[in-house]
Amino acid sequence: MSDDRETDTASEGSYQLSRHKKSPSSLTNLSSSSGMTSLSSVSGSVMSVYSGDFGNLEVKGSIQFAIDYVDSLKELHVFVAQCKDLAAADIKKQRSDPYVKTYLLPDKGKMGKKKTLVVKKTLNPVYNEILRYKINKQILKTQKLNLSVWHRDTFKRNSFLGEVELDLETWDWDNKQNKQLKWYPLKRKTAPVPLEAENRGEMKLALQYVPEPVPGKKLPTTGEVHIWVKECLDLPLLRGSHLNSFVKCTILPDTSRKSRQKTRAVGKTTNPVFNHTMVYDGFRPEDLTEACVELTVWDHYKLTNQFLGGLRIGFGTGKSYGTEVDWMDSTSEEVALWEKMVKSPNTWIEAILPLRMLLIAKISK
Repeated sequence: MSDDRETDTASEGSYQLSRHKKSPSSLTNLSSSSGMTSLSSVSGSVMSVYSGDFGNLEVKGSIQFAIDYVDSLKELHVFVAQCKDLAAADIKKQRSDPYVKTYLLPDKGKMGKKKTLVVKKTLNPVYNEILRYKINKQILKTQKLNLSVWHRDTFKRNSFLGEVELDLETWDWDNKQNKQLKWYPLKRKTAPVPLEAENRGEMKLALQYVPEPVPGKKLPTTGEVHIWVKECLDLPLLRGSHLNSFVKCTILPDTSRKSRQKTRAVGKTTNPVFNHTMVYDGFRPEDLTEACVELTVWDHYKLTNQFLGGLRIGFGTGKSYGTEVDWMDSTSEEVALWEKMVKSPNTWIEAILPLRMLLIAKISK
């Protein structure tokens, strides 16, 4: 799984070694001799505005496409014709801005994703585009073709509208009927079972809730959540013996850039030590029940980031600010850490948690 929040650029979270004035609306990076400390704010409206971009749109409708292998070119051609009766991302106006994305699985990163253009303001988009993959036919027979439909909003955030998967191992390439356009019903995204069962390693971390960072102030202050990412253990190797890992943190439901912080990348080890503390301020007591700390581990290679595993630490209630959300799905171990942190303010609570597969909320640019 590669990062569906679009590929991050290397400069995005580069840590300066200067001290910035703390401001509630922008990411502030502080450095300290004991490792990195970064600070950002989740105060006020940022925390409480739910943007609805977490993949809980209803999946409905269907997609019409055809596939063919062109022997002379050694290419797979995916002819994406149209979709009909898609879910409306804009409920008021009953419309979406949909596009179609294709991958060859299991190695999503190797062949890359192909995308159609975005068709605006419709639930019945017509594409008539051919997406091409240069691939040997024998290798193709070991792959699955995944077509997914997404809504792209004005902030370039993506919302999942449904997908279809074809097993190319059992596909009859000689049958002329299989080259005809066909309608396929769109299905909900399902996490692949083998990945769930696979060992993705562990993260050693500590959390602390500081209710009053500035004691003695007469005005009520908001609290801070401190996240100390110590190290990861037994990370999976996706590229032979190479690994260059870093950890990214977002406080959901805020998926804006200012909610996002990350560690430096640590190379050449499956047991990277980060010792990086991230500080998020603006936490009212009631935000602790609605927010969720999403920590994701990535392998950075050239211009892409490959997902290795993640954690979602919160109360795991399935809801945030009254809205049902997919990402409030903490495991019992993740919930236990959050509960201990909330019950023991001003105390570091340490845990070693297993990394897991996550269906990741879209980050807004």
